[in-house]
Amino acid sequence: MMTPYVVTRYYRAPEVILGMGYKENVDMWSLGCIFGELIRGSVLFPGTDHIDQWNKVIEQLGTPSPEFMKKLQPTVRNYVENRPKYAGLTFPKLFPDCLFPADSEHNKLKASQARDLLSKMLIIDPAKRISVDEALQHPYINVWYDPSEVEAPPPQIYDKQLDEREHSIDEWKELIYKEVMNFEERTKNGVVKGQPSPSGAAVNSSESLPPSSSVNDISSMSTDQTLASDTDSSLETSAGTLGCCR
Repeated sequence: MMTPYVVTRYYRAPEVILGMGYKENVDMWSLGCIFGELIRGSVLFPGTDHIDQWNKVIEQLGTPSPEFMKKLQPTVRNYVENRPKYAGLTFPKLFPDCLFPADSEHNKLKASQARDLLSKMLIIDPAKRISVDEALQHPYINVWYDPSEVEAPPPQIYDKQLDEREHSIDEWKELIYKEVMNFEERTKNGVVKGQPSPSGAAVNSSESLPPSSSVNDISSMSTDQTLASDTDSSLETSAGTLGCCR
């Protein structure tokens, strides 16, 4: 049984919100939301609950087609069909040129390519949404495509017995000693690998990441119901005002 309690609300795909079940490309919607958020500088669909989340989606992307409506459970379809109808906005309006660096002959990544990829990721009907393999070949992505990464073997399965196994005091001492030795190996010259050195320079080239935003924090993980489990709730349609370039 598939649980509806997947994905932080802001990045939850329509098929999850509507209780339709989901496949691999459910993640392409989430990636599209994150990609768009990076470009716009704000959350694309900041719903306050599962109903408002759906409203935020259709206000920007438009009411889905009758063909899509037929795939919904009767109670959900009745609710969705009785919501206000929205034409949606074009992707040039959702993501105008002013949000992107200026195109140049030295810049391989174009605003038009980014919008095209977003338009394929943020499709309400999962049957028409871009797949992972297709996204990897998209002009905006394939400049970084590396087959060795895509075809890399999966990580080893974690041995849960390591946590469940009982140890004697001497065995614990041995394990702790080995851990200390491993730590010392990683901290040669008195600097922990990946941490700033006394002079302020980082040991490796990885840049520090900014603190997680509230929407990515565990405290924001939602336990919302889906529209399939609660179609009697009502909520005023939000204004749907988009952030614009200033």
